[in-house]
Amino acid sequence: MAIIKKKTWPEQFEAIMSGKKKFDLRLNEFEAKEGDTLVLEEYNPDSGQYTGRKLEKKISYVFKFTTSQLWWPEEEVKAKGLQILSLE
Repeated sequence: MAIIKKKTWPEQFEAIMSGKKKFDLRLNEFEAKEGDTLVLEEYNPDSGQYTGRKLEKKISYVFKFTTSQLWWPEEEVKAKGLQILSLE
């Protein structure tokens, strides 16, 4: 099981820390597998510095895709964007 460290902005960090946000959308630039640990390091983009706060979360599911694999035409995705829904 790998440990993956990534920076995250304060708003996203708070939502994950509170338990409200139960997902993380990332560019597919690293290998992540179920069971790996994601270490989120809070980063303040205004100061350009890390705050020192960290969260560790176990990855329970990975869904990888490219825009060509989506159900909708790429033009619609570019025009409207996407949203990810967290379900309970």
